[in-house]
Amino acid sequence: MWNISRQSFGFVLTFKGSIELEEMSQWVAAAQRELSSPLPAGWGVIVDMRELLPLRQDAQAKLIEGQKLFKQQGMTRSSVALNDAVTTMQFRRLARTSGIDAWERYIDTSAIAQWQTAAKQWVVAAIEPGDR
Repeated sequence: MWNISRQSFGFVLTFKGSIELEEMSQWVAAAQRELSSPLPAGWGVIVDMRELLPLRQDAQAKLIEGQKLFKQQGMTRSSVALNDAVTTMQFRRLARTSGIDAWERYIDTSAIAQWQTAAKQWVVAAIEPGDR
């Protein structure tokens, strides 16, 4: 399951459970539609992956396509909320592959109680969340 929520600063993306290639392809198509509308200057993305299971290889490739799309459309920063070591390692690798790793911060929600605040501060004001 996934969700895209437009916010004043950009987007909140939520990914939960097991996401296969077809569903990830639907997310990329929905992201393309959302990104075709005007966006605020310096917009960013908060990604909630606390309940996402590790992705299969084909779904990973589609996610990388989506990450590149967000960056190409002007995303300045993103923060990713995770609470699983395997998923965290996977998404650090995917961010390096897509080229967004310099603008992305990873928040261990088990270590940062107010992760939503930390995530938004990074996206909006480039305030480091303290856990990169």
